Amino acid sequence: QVQLVESGGGSVLPGTSLTLSCVASGFEFGSYGLSWFRQAPTKERELVASISGSGTGTKFPMSAGGRFTISRDNDKNTMWLHIDSLRPEDTATYFCAKCEDSFTCSQPRFVKAWGQGTQVTVSS
Repeated sequence: QVQLVESGGGSVLPGTSLTLSCVASGFEFGSYGLSWFRQAPTKERELVASISGSGTGTKFPMSAGGRFTISRDNDKNTMWLHIDSLRPEDTATYFCAKCEDSFTCSQPRFVKAWGQGTQVTVSS
């Protein structure tokens, strides 16, 4: 069965950087796009970044501001999200997601599997 396991979250200071990891199993990893979404309390789940199955295509929301980097290693069945210059508004649970095909996916309705999430708290 499909499994997505996130790690790397924690409590961090504003202005610092963080890298989240997602290790996948149960499917042909390189054949599917993957995404990072996040959800803060009382807010809807939103796209942070998405990457195609080959890793050659990426997508970010307009609000990303160049602070997010998404990458993957298809030999290690692993995807990463690096976040620079963390802000309090980045506080959320971050979810790894498997897209329905090899392309990027930017909306939850195109996601076929979710991880359990990892909490990121940015506070001084």
